[in-house]
Amino acid sequence: MQTFKANDLEYYNANASKWWEENTNLHSLYYFNKPRFEFFDNYVANWNGLKVLDVGCGGGLTCEFMAKRGVSVTGLDQSLESLKVAQDHANKNNLDINYKYGFAENLPFDSNSFDIITCVDVLEHVADLRQVISEIHRVLKPNGLFLFDTINRNFKSKAIMIWLLEYITKEIDQGVHDWRKFIKPKELLSLLKTVGFGNVVTKGLSIKGRDKETGDLNIVVNNDTSVFYIGKAVKL
Repeated sequence: MQTFKANDLEYYNANASKWWEENTNLHSLYYFNKPRFEFFDNYVANWNGLKVLDVGCGGGLTCEFMAKRGVSVTGLDQSLESLKVAQDHANKNNLDINYKYGFAENLPFDSNSFDIITCVDVLEHVADLRQVISEIHRVLKPNGLFLFDTINRNFKSKAIMIWLLEYITKEIDQGVHDWRKFIKPKELLSLLKTVGFGNVVTKGLSIKGRDKETGDLNIVVNNDTSVFYIGKAVKL
């Protein structure tokens, strides 16, 4: 019987070509952009011209969404193959995005460099969560926004994210997640405050099936933080 290493980050190098391939598990993350930014837009009046870092950018799904809004985007990832795919796709679409190799625990940027940092589908994968949050705080400008989403750690999230989606429906490839690295909202809130963030707001993200005609995922922002949750924090 084949076994899988949990939270296997080599997955992103091995499957980098799939970021922009429709009907693949990686590309399904694209459909989170619309509901995410409906939430983020509550705190950003105008994205045009803002300097934004996307931590854990993968193949550039979120970077391109922001670049099309006039954002000056930098994307950082530790998967070189994903970065190659991201840069190639941006070039083909005439999007000016700065992609950089690096690790979230040691961001290769000066302090107080960015207006906003986005970090989506990433915090539940990092090696040292506290160090990542500290680095994000460091490179944000004063009063800068940290915009994120991640996965709650409880029985429900294990049943849905691991047992159902990885092992039964296979809508997520096996080995992508490690349930032990999921993060309870109260844990993240405490860490954010300890590092120096304030004005934290969190909401739930829920998958409501697929559109019968297009097959697109239907994802909504609501008050149910039991599995996915999204949030914003301000550097104080």
